[in-house]
Amino acid sequence: MSTLIHTSLVESQQHVEILQRNPNSPLFSIKTFEELPLKKELLQGVYMMGFNRPSKIQEQALPVMLAYPPQNLIAQSQSGTGKTAAFVLAMLSRASASEKYPQCLCLAPTYELALQIGQVVRTIGKFCTDIKVNYAVRGNRVLKGMVLEEQIIIGTPGTTLDWCFKQHILDLTKISLFVLDEADIMIDMQGLSCQSIRIHRALPKSCQVLLFSATYKEPVRAFAERIIPDPIVIKLREEELTLSNIRQYFMVCQSLDEQYRALCNLYGSFIIGQVMIFCQTRRLADWLAGKMSQDGHQVAILTAELTVVQRASVIQRFREGKEKVLIATNVCARGIDVQQVTTVVNFGLPVGLDGEPDFETYLHRIGRAGRFGHRGIAFSVVQRDTVQLVHKIEQYFQTTIKQLDPYDMEELEKLAAE
Repeated sequence: MSTLIHTSLVESQQHVEILQRNPNSPLFSIKTFEELPLKKELLQGVYMMGFNRPSKIQEQALPVMLAYPPQNLIAQSQSGTGKTAAFVLAMLSRASASEKYPQCLCLAPTYELALQIGQVVRTIGKFCTDIKVNYAVRGNRVLKGMVLEEQIIIGTPGTTLDWCFKQHILDLTKISLFVLDEADIMIDMQGLSCQSIRIHRALPKSCQVLLFSATYKEPVRAFAERIIPDPIVIKLREEELTLSNIRQYFMVCQSLDEQYRALCNLYGSFIIGQVMIFCQTRRLADWLAGKMSQDGHQVAILTAELTVVQRASVIQRFREGKEKVLIATNVCARGIDVQQVTTVVNFGLPVGLDGEPDFETYLHRIGRAGRFGHRGIAFSVVQRDTVQLVHKIEQYFQTTIKQLDPYDMEELEKLAAE
C-alpha cells in the first residue's frame, strides 16, 4: 500500500477566471501560507515539503476552501500546480483529531491516484500525529462491522460504495468535507458517475464539496454546478489549456511496423533516460512491450487488467529506474507523478468512440512529461490516415505540433541536443 511520491509546487504563469455565484461568499487571494488559518503543524508540513509560497491555483482556491462557513468549490487546474496539496490542506484543516471517525472523504478514479493523494496527506500532515488516513481501495480488506477511527478516507468510488452500503462501516452522514478529484472523469464515465453520485446524495446538506480537475468538458462542468449548490468556480482561460512547457512533435508512418521502426529511431537517437509510451488499447500495449523486450529494452507495462499489487509494483520499479520504458494505456494518463520522466510518446493518438480526438486524455498524457513546470517533450507517432487528428488537436488547443521525419537521424540528434 505504499507508493513513493515527490511533490513540489511551481509558479504558474496561467491566468484563472473566478466565477462567484454567491455574493456573500468570501473571495480574496493570498500570497503567503501564513495568511491562511492553518495550524502551526500544517505550516510545518508545508515548509518541510519545500513549498515556499502558494501556487497560482492555491492563491485563489485555499481561502475559499478554508473559509467559515464552508464554501463549495469547482476548480480547474493543471497537474503539477499544487491542486492535490491544496485540497489535502483543506482536509487536514477540517478534520478534528479528537473525533475518532471519518470526517473527510476524497474520491479518485484510480487506485494509484488514491494512494498518491494519501502520500501527500501523510507528508503534509506529518506533524498532525493524531489525524489518520485509511484507503477504500481494492486490496485493502475490511471486515463487516469493523469500526473506522481514521478521520480521512481516500478511495475509489466502487470500493467506497461497498464500505458504505454493503459493509456498513463508513457513515456518510458524518462526512463534513467531500473531495472529488479528476472530477470530469468521475462524472463523465458511466460507472464512476453512478457510484460517485450515489455517494454524493448520501452526504449531509451541510457537507462542503470540492471538485478538482485539470480539464472540464462544458457539459460536465454544467452538471457539476447543477449538483453543487452555490459554488465558486475557478477555471483556466480556454486559450491556456495546453502545457506551454512541453514541446510537441509528430511523425507520420505508413503502417504499424513503420511506427515501431520510427519509435526505435526516436529512442535510439534521442537519449532521454526514462520514457512513458501510451497506447490506445491493451492489445497494442502488449504487442509493443513484446517487440521492445525482444530488442533488448527494459520495459514495464501498466494496464487496467493488472492486479492492484502488480500495478503498484510496476510503478514503484519504474520510479526506482529499474525499467527505462513504461508502456501504458490510459490508466496512467492522469495523476501519476514520476519526476524523472521528461519525454512522452503517443504510439497512436487517443480517440473517443466517435473516432474524434480525446483532447483531455491527450493533455493528460503529454502532461506526464512536464511535471511541476519542468520542460518536457512529447512525440506522437501516427499513421497517415490519422494525421487529421493531429491538426484537430492543434486547433483545439491553439498550439503548434511540429512534424518530424522519423528517418532523419540528424534532425532527431539535433533535437536531442537542444
